[in-house]
Amino acid sequence: MPDEVAPPDWAGYLDLIEAFLLGEPPTLTRHQLSELSGVPTEEAAELWRELGFPQVPDDVVAFTPADADAEREAQELINLGILSEDRKAALVRTWGRSYARLAEWQSALLLDVATERKGNPTDELVWLAAEIVPRVERLQAYVWRRHLISAAARIVADPEALGSAKQQLAVGFVDIVGYTARSKTLSEEDLVAWIEQFEDAMTHLVTDAGGRVIKNLGDAVLYVCESPLAAAEVALTAVTRGADDEDSFPEVRAGVAYGDVVTRLGDVFGPTVNIASRLTSVARPSTVVVDEGMVDELEDVPTIETRKLRRVGVKGYSRLTMWHLRSAGGS
Repeated sequence: MPDEVAPPDWAGYLDLIEAFLLGEPPTLTRHQLSELSGVPTEEAAELWRELGFPQVPDDVVAFTPADADAEREAQELINLGILSEDRKAALVRTWGRSYARLAEWQSALLLDVATERKGNPTDELVWLAAEIVPRVERLQAYVWRRHLISAAARIVADPEALGSAKQQLAVGFVDIVGYTARSKTLSEEDLVAWIEQFEDAMTHLVTDAGGRVIKNLGDAVLYVCESPLAAAEVALTAVTRGADDEDSFPEVRAGVAYGDVVTRLGDVFGPTVNIASRLTSVARPSTVVVDEGMVDELEDVPTIETRKLRRVGVKGYSRLTMWHLRSAGGS
């Protein structure tokens, strides 16, 4: 029986990977980087920290001219008045968190692909750097520009909201029922596939309704819609699919609230978000529970029915008022 082929020692090729991605191997210490970029060492170190990169001693060679270019670009945005001190910290932290999560997934994916090709590791790294990474980079820039257009369209549609972090939105949570028990029965690969299928289906439901997925929370999805009816239809469709034994979509529960929402760096905050979360936690399987704001907005919609439920005590709300939401004529 032939010996198994050992997997490539990717750790041994880390320097090669770094040189490919940054254009050249590191040649600069932090002080040399500061001299090249013209950005004070303390400011550059703070930028590096807020981006979430590992800290390195000042005398260690860890930087390239590409890092100097990035520091200059950031400084120019500050000089142009685009990034004030408070905006800079918040935006840079968001960049760091977002790209760190994306990079974790992408690096594992790309190295898996290179391993599956079973070629010479050096050749595979050259292939990744020359053929794949530039395409991924261009595609990411395209997606970002498209989302800028979508965000601008929302502002144009509601110019009064310009400059204000507060908006009137419907906030929904859709939560998988029995997630913990189910996850214990699945292999790691099957669990990942199951969650990805759920997230993909929810993304389609929300975007088709004109809403936005704010975040995936493992066993739940948080989304917002400007239209309360659209938010209600997303939740109703999700619980209906989950109740269908022939649909692979998992059984879910949902909570939706409508009111003032504070939006910041792609996330949402405030009492409306908290209420939607609490409603979800008390909803029964395959049901949608909504707050008074949603009921007021949907009272003249003939395709929707609501039934007031008894008040409950939940974290932060001693007597939370809620309604069961269903399609007219449904159960």
